[in-house]
Amino acid sequence: MNGASTLDELARIAPVEAVRGDHDSTLGSLPPTREMTVEGQRIVVVHGHRSRWIEEPQTLLWTLSLGYFRPHGALPRSLRRRFPNADVIVYGHTHRAHMRKVEGALLFNPGGVHQWNPTTTKRRLAQRPGWFEWCWLQVARHLRRYEAPSVGVLEIDQDGILPRIIGL
Repeated sequence: MNGASTLDELARIAPVEAVRGDHDSTLGSLPPTREMTVEGQRIVVVHGHRSRWIEEPQTLLWTLSLGYFRPHGALPRSLRRRFPNADVIVYGHTHRAHMRKVEGALLFNPGGVHQWNPTTTKRRLAQRPGWFEWCWLQVARHLRRYEAPSVGVLEIDQDGILPRIIGL
């Protein structure tokens, strides 16, 4: 998701609270984080990426390992330290579905509707992407471990929070 038209389409279905991610250059008007309160629960929405000094070496190891290396293991705790007053932190940077309590807060990653796998990589290569993306896709088409598409739902009411991850 990196276009305003996608947000517009989603807004036709329900209210949208979006944040800018590390590859959302066309969505500069979006904030990097949003904080809101729903039924008394303090919720932070953040993409979740960190400094390039942390991200790029981990991405390189993930790529060279053809998906076996699992980067970002420290990301949930890092986000918890960054937002100590949150009851829920929703993030998406890793594109891997994840939900876990960290120091009393729910860290929730719904995963991603689009995931790279042999089929999606082949489809993108057929569209003749630019040189840099083409090079990355040459590696991605050989990934041995990849995530299944998913979405997440947070049901919040006066009784609490019910998180669900739904595989697609």
